[in-house]
Amino acid sequence: MSWLTYLALPPLLVLAMRLFALVVPAGPARLLSYYAFALASFMLLGCCALYGTLVALPLRLIGYGGLIQWTVARAFKWCMWLTTGVTFNVTGSMRKEGGLSGEDALRDRPAVFVGNHQTELDVLMLGCMFPKYTSVTAKKSLKWVPLLGWFMALSKTVFIDRANRTRSRAAFDSAAETMQSTRQSVFIFPEGTRSYASNPDLLPFKKGAFHLAVQAQVPIVPVVCANYHHILDVKGRRFCPGVVDVTVLPPIQTKGMGPEHVDGLVKKTRDAMMDELIRLSHISGAGNGEPLPRASGVDEQIRNEVRRRN
Repeated sequence: MSWLTYLALPPLLVLAMRLFALVVPAGPARLLSYYAFALASFMLLGCCALYGTLVALPLRLIGYGGLIQWTVARAFKWCMWLTTGVTFNVTGSMRKEGGLSGEDALRDRPAVFVGNHQTELDVLMLGCMFPKYTSVTAKKSLKWVPLLGWFMALSKTVFIDRANRTRSRAAFDSAAETMQSTRQSVFIFPEGTRSYASNPDLLPFKKGAFHLAVQAQVPIVPVVCANYHHILDVKGRRFCPGVVDVTVLPPIQTKGMGPEHVDGLVKKTRDAMMDELIRLSHISGAGNGEPLPRASGVDEQIRNEVRRRN
């Protein structure tokens, strides 16, 4: 089959399973929708990885290697939106810190972007918010995955060997040098793994992203995605098309800081992200009707707005 046939399969698959789900009971219909979404997403990710592998070498040859992941991210964004009906609405916070807002942070580079990690669908969140000249970090084992690994290796992905502390630190050292010399930003999920949270919550943060930001002397930019358990519940095998809100918060500066400041940066970043996660998830109706979790810095005005809307 031609590559055009492969591109046509995901939307046809989703359409067929949704039509079939109309004539079967609710339980099986829900499972059909979930598996149609999962299979279509996997196929589209493979197609976009193949596209990325094909365009990576030409882009690097003409000096635009830093745009490879941004190009593929946008392709995946539109393929998923048109096929599955799910996307992420990204806005930059207008609140400023150090003279810069979240909108400014999306244009300013280099930076270390950090985001909350809920499910595999966060790949699509990256597709929707990824700024130009940005790369991801990934566990080293992904480097050997056909198509996806090839694309990552060609597009300046920082591979981390979590089982080897020395190699992991060397990878971050190399990333810091690359960020300074090429003005390439990096996106990291500091939770380290998917939380599959059913309500607004964050796992404890690992410190690698913050050590990298301090080492490269670049700002940390928190990216907060509303809880979307109502759209994708992996454990419950449930999927529903929809739009998820994402906020890019003002950058947190690291100029003049050293390793001794990392713990404070971790706490400040996590507190800011937790506050915004609560605000986003509950105001958007994704709090699942649960009471507001306690957060460190949500001011009383925001908390009153959330209570009123719920």
